[in-house]
Amino acid sequence: MSRVTTHPKVTSFRPPETGDFAFTEASWKEAEFALAKYPEDHKASAVMPLLWIAQRQNQGHLTRAAIEYVAQILEMAPIRVHEIATFYTMYNLEKPGKVQLQICRTTPCMLRGADDILAAVKTKLGIDDGEVTEDGLFSLMEVECLGACCNAPMMQVNNEAYYEDLTPEIVERLIDDWRAGKTPTPGSQQGRAGSEPEGGPTVLTDVQDYGAADGPYANGTFVPAEVRRARAAAAQADNEAGTSSDKGSS
Repeated sequence: MSRVTTHPKVTSFRPPETGDFAFTEASWKEAEFALAKYPEDHKASAVMPLLWIAQRQNQGHLTRAAIEYVAQILEMAPIRVHEIATFYTMYNLEKPGKVQLQICRTTPCMLRGADDILAAVKTKLGIDDGEVTEDGLFSLMEVECLGACCNAPMMQVNNEAYYEDLTPEIVERLIDDWRAGKTPTPGSQQGRAGSEPEGGPTVLTDVQDYGAADGPYANGTFVPAEVRRARAAAAQADNEAGTSSDKGSS
């Protein structure tokens, strides 16, 4: 057994109870990739990615056997791995629906209508927070900030895809699509690109392929400021000369 890495005072613990859970060959390849990022005597640092691999292999949730299997691999006290698995909402201790709806309710989303989104989902699916539909297709979870505040309200699906700029009507349509076996396109559901303002960009609208028309890269290559100033002065002089000539001819 390698020496304990992050909490030296933890010197003994009961043996992990892994049951019949074990990584498949594919999961082991992923686990080895994660473990390779850390020194042998700090392999406990790989606990979160290994729990994630175990959850994905186990149809989207962690059992006690799966959690303690990870503890066995990392030679950690089982209680320490249970503490991690029960703290983060990314880990499911019960089997979720095939489509796991995780609705953000932190301040920006709340101010933009997250409560209405949540109510629409509950009514549409007939379930409450933490529940799964009878057919096992959908589950619902209220979560905290997912970092897409600019496009609030939003939800994450299956711990991966973000669906943003939601309304109750849009969420109901998305649910209908999943029921029909479709995979709705993630991202803004109102056509926004990235986090640009509603209605499109309002600044830097004159930027060309190489930057602003009067910027240092306007023609695709860098032009020093003094050269740009000299060119502008020459252009102005030419313009003034042309204006004077026009007056003289008249």
